[in-house]
Amino acid sequence: MASLNVGNLGEYLREQRRNAQLSLRQLAEAAGVSNPYLSQIERGLRKPSAEVLQQVAKALRISAETLYVRAGILDAERDRDEVETRAVILADPTLNERQKQVLLQVYDSFRKENGHGEDVHAEEMRGVETPPDTSEAGPRQTAG
Repeated sequence: MASLNVGNLGEYLREQRRNAQLSLRQLAEAAGVSNPYLSQIERGLRKPSAEVLQQVAKALRISAETLYVRAGILDAERDRDEVETRAVILADPTLNERQKQVLLQVYDSFRKENGHGEDVHAEEMRGVETPPDTSEAGPRQTAG
């Protein structure tokens, strides 16, 4: 089990915030979190959720994966490919949300079948609920 290293995360966040030339208050506002909460994260007193880390990463314009690794949510080597694959699927503008979720379900099922994914935090990282399993019917194709 990965140990939480919030001190390292906090130091890294502070460094990234300063590099971006943002005050604590500016970053908190941009990330949609409270100023005191962000201050506690930077000082290593709070463990932020994956969702909060994603919001902070977006505000800093850095990789959320980097913050997940620093927070101990992801194992850098083992989970990098999975995170990148999920990010590409979720960012594809040619797919609608339902198609993205079905594709992620298929991806998860293949990973589990191959012995990977027992310790995956995908739901927490994505911050969305997965629709009911439709693997028997498979994804529908539409003419168009």
